[in-house]
Amino acid sequence: MIVVTSLLTNPILARLADSRRILVAGAGGGFDIYSGLPVALSLLHQGKEVHLANLSFSALAGLPPDDWAADDLAVVTPDSAPHQTYFPERTLAQWLRLHGYPPTVYAFPQTGVRPLRAAYRALIELHGIDAVVLVDGGTDILMRGDEAGLGTPEEDLTSVAALAALDGVPNRLVVSVGFGVDAHHGVNHVQVLENIAALERDGAYLGAFSIPRASREGALYLDAVAHAQHHTPEHPSIVNGSIAAAVRGSFGDVRFTDRTRGSELFVNPLMSLCFAFDLPGLAARCLYLDRIEDTFLMRQVHSRIAEFRESTVTRPPRAFPH
Repeated sequence: MIVVTSLLTNPILARLADSRRILVAGAGGGFDIYSGLPVALSLLHQGKEVHLANLSFSALAGLPPDDWAADDLAVVTPDSAPHQTYFPERTLAQWLRLHGYPPTVYAFPQTGVRPLRAAYRALIELHGIDAVVLVDGGTDILMRGDEAGLGTPEEDLTSVAALAALDGVPNRLVVSVGFGVDAHHGVNHVQVLENIAALERDGAYLGAFSIPRASREGALYLDAVAHAQHHTPEHPSIVNGSIAAAVRGSFGDVRFTDRTRGSELFVNPLMSLCFAFDLPGLAARCLYLDRIEDTFLMRQVHSRIAEFRESTVTRPPRAFPH
């Protein structure tokens, strides 16, 4: 169903106008939750109750029993696992405390769809969540499966599948930010645009908006990314570093970490755009979502997608017109 709004209305905020308790979650692990900070902070500044969660690449198994709200649902605070050097959820919790925001970030371990859905359900019931915004730093969450390259879709689409069947949540949205950053993972961005056009025809594309550097949320996002880079110098986020560089107005092969040595980045203004989608509509276009539905382990998700790719005729990559 197409909802008519004003041209000047932010598509995410319009869809969430009547929501009161909102979960903003990182779809693909690592620092993905940072990509959702501008939306989360904007909602907080409107007086909404906002909770943060992330599919985690951190070593959650070492957390004590008191740090678990449910199976596969860790409660991360600024003081969690102080001896771990790589812990994006804890680093974000520390930044939130510094700025006076609720300093809790929930973390999901890497699992298959079934356990992740159960963990989401537990978190949604714990806080009476009435809307979920799933955020991907990059565009591989938009890949339906027959593209020339899928990037790294396993975690992203596990998150999509986990939430697609939770019909009790009135609003389930997807935000993709960082257009172009997945090129080094083989994503063809002409096909990304082709997919967005198809989602528009289906009524699942809600529109796009930018992260302005001059906005309160844009400035706080830049500060959060800088804080994370300072506290995780050995493994800074390439995705959020690229998005932050784009928000600052940088362009081209911008260097902010040795992790990108040997590759060429193309930081550009499109990286600061947030593309918004209806999650059930996005899920309906994925060609292999049914194949990963009954998975319990992330390695099962990997193998199911690989099996699907072996039997699929892929669309040839296309170049942008010159």
